[in-house]
Amino acid sequence: MTSRPVNAIPRTVWILGIVSLLMDVSSEMVQTLLPFYLVSGLGASAVFVGFVEGLSVAIATVTKLFSGILADRMAQRKPLAVLGYGLGAVSKLLFPLATSTGWIVAAKAVDRVGKGIRGTPRDALIADVTPPELRGASFGLRKSLDTVGGFVGPLVAIGLMILFAGDVLTIYWIAVIPAFLAVLLLIVGVREPKAPFEAKGGGLPRLADIVRLNGAVWMVIGAAALLTLARFSEAFLLLKSQEAGFAPAWIPLTMVIMHAVYGLTAYPVGRLSDRVGRSGLLVASLFVLVFAYGTLAYAATVPLFIAGIVLWGLHMGLSQGLLATLIADTAPKHLKGTAFGVFNLMTGIVVLFGNVAAGWIWDNHGSGATFLTGAVLSAATILLAAPMLMRVKHTCK
Repeated sequence: MTSRPVNAIPRTVWILGIVSLLMDVSSEMVQTLLPFYLVSGLGASAVFVGFVEGLSVAIATVTKLFSGILADRMAQRKPLAVLGYGLGAVSKLLFPLATSTGWIVAAKAVDRVGKGIRGTPRDALIADVTPPELRGASFGLRKSLDTVGGFVGPLVAIGLMILFAGDVLTIYWIAVIPAFLAVLLLIVGVREPKAPFEAKGGGLPRLADIVRLNGAVWMVIGAAALLTLARFSEAFLLLKSQEAGFAPAWIPLTMVIMHAVYGLTAYPVGRLSDRVGRSGLLVASLFVLVFAYGTLAYAATVPLFIAGIVLWGLHMGLSQGLLATLIADTAPKHLKGTAFGVFNLMTGIVVLFGNVAAGWIWDNHGSGATFLTGAVLSAATILLAAPMLMRVKHTCK
């Protein structure tokens, strides 16, 4: 395949990346402080933290399934993306009003429904406007811009925690601003391209579309589900940061480091995958995850903990953009939204079970056992998922 410069990436991809950046700044200002707020402020357990994280992802991914099918039936992406980002912005108003764990669950549910609605049509839109030889670079760029938000958001949270003497609720109010800016930019900055296929069924979603997905798509989805089961939520990294010696105001630094490595890795890895293929890089990401878990299991000091976070970020940069790109590669044009929806549904289901299990292990056996379990699961995933990934051909449909 031929290689094109970064400025050949479509304008729509850049705008969607900046929209993701702004929303992620808002989300990370909330999420990096949420485990600490739940445990220290509202008296929640690690199991509850794992349940909230897993349930949130499960809600988002069920929503993504129907959003993806609907996007294909309508042959339109932008209206659903605007609705999803709008709900994400509205949810940010609920967090500072929450006075109990029940309110937090409700706020997270609204946020995740919004994420579920927007994620699939956004990814399908990127697949629509990007030529096959730039798919890896485009999805990698979107991920990199998103992780810039993941880098900036925690830094802002740290500064505001110091400025407002640990007043989490005030920070939550400020987090509303970038969320609504993201929605505004999406509305005025992105134009829906001409549909790459004819809408069918009057825009009505049909679950029967799922069975029309080809074998290569299902192989990618199966491998992604195994990988996701092996990787626990970043909420457990935030909890571990306290054990490693971080003061509460500096807990968000965990996500700053992780997203810095993630963001710096995702785009070059995406471009590399356009030339050498995706599967080998994904298998390499699993080896990195094993080392990340092993390091975090024994991280009793800040330097060792940071080393584990760097490895975790490297794994994310090697894997997340490539999974979405493989779906875009293998799915037919008229079923890309459906494929992204099923992909997110399957990974969301395993996230729910994985995070609840991780929380139970944490409460009963400690953080070391939790991360060692993750290392074992990651090693098993290499044996199970690697053959599946290697059978997926880089088809660039």
